[in-house]
Amino acid sequence: MRLNSYVYFGIAAICFSLIGAALYMQLALDMLPCPLCVLQRYAFIGIGLFALIAGLFNGIRRPATALALVSALGGAGVAGKHLYVLANPATSCGIDPLETGLNKIFLADLLPSVFRADGLCDTPYAPILGLSIPGWTMVWYCMMAIVLLVLLLQKNRPVSIFSDAR
Repeated sequence: MRLNSYVYFGIAAICFSLIGAALYMQLALDMLPCPLCVLQRYAFIGIGLFALIAGLFNGIRRPATALALVSALGGAGVAGKHLYVLANPATSCGIDPLETGLNKIFLADLLPSVFRADGLCDTPYAPILGLSIPGWTMVWYCMMAIVLLVLLLQKNRPVSIFSDAR
C-alpha cells in the first residue's frame, strides 16, 4: 500500500470524527445546527468521501483529490461566512431561503439529526480552547486544503512504506 493512502485514510478519519463531534454537540449538548453548520457538514463529508475514494482507488486518485480539495475550499468559504455572521450578529442567516432549501434536500428527510438546520447562525456558543466552532472548522479546512494541495501537486512516484528511502 502506498504511503499516500494512509494520508488519505487519515483525512477521511478526521472528517468523519469531526462529524461525530458535531453530532455529539447537537444531540448531547443541545447545540442546534444552523444552515451554515449543515453546509459545513456537507463539506466535511465530501472531503472524507473523496479522500476515502482516493485512498482506495489509485486510478482515480487525482480527480478524487481535486474534488476533496474543492470541498475543503468550499467549506472554508462557508466557515468564513459563518465567522462573519458571528462577528456581525445583525447579519444573521436566521430563518431564510437557505434553511428552507437545505431542509428540503432528501438527506434532511433521510437523516434529520445530521442534515436538518434548526438553529440560528448568530447563536454565541462558548468557545472551545479560545476559538468558536466555525473558527475550528476553518482551521481544519485550511489544514486539509494544504495537505490535499500537496498531494495533488506531487509527482506520481511509486513509494511504499517498505521501500528504501533514497
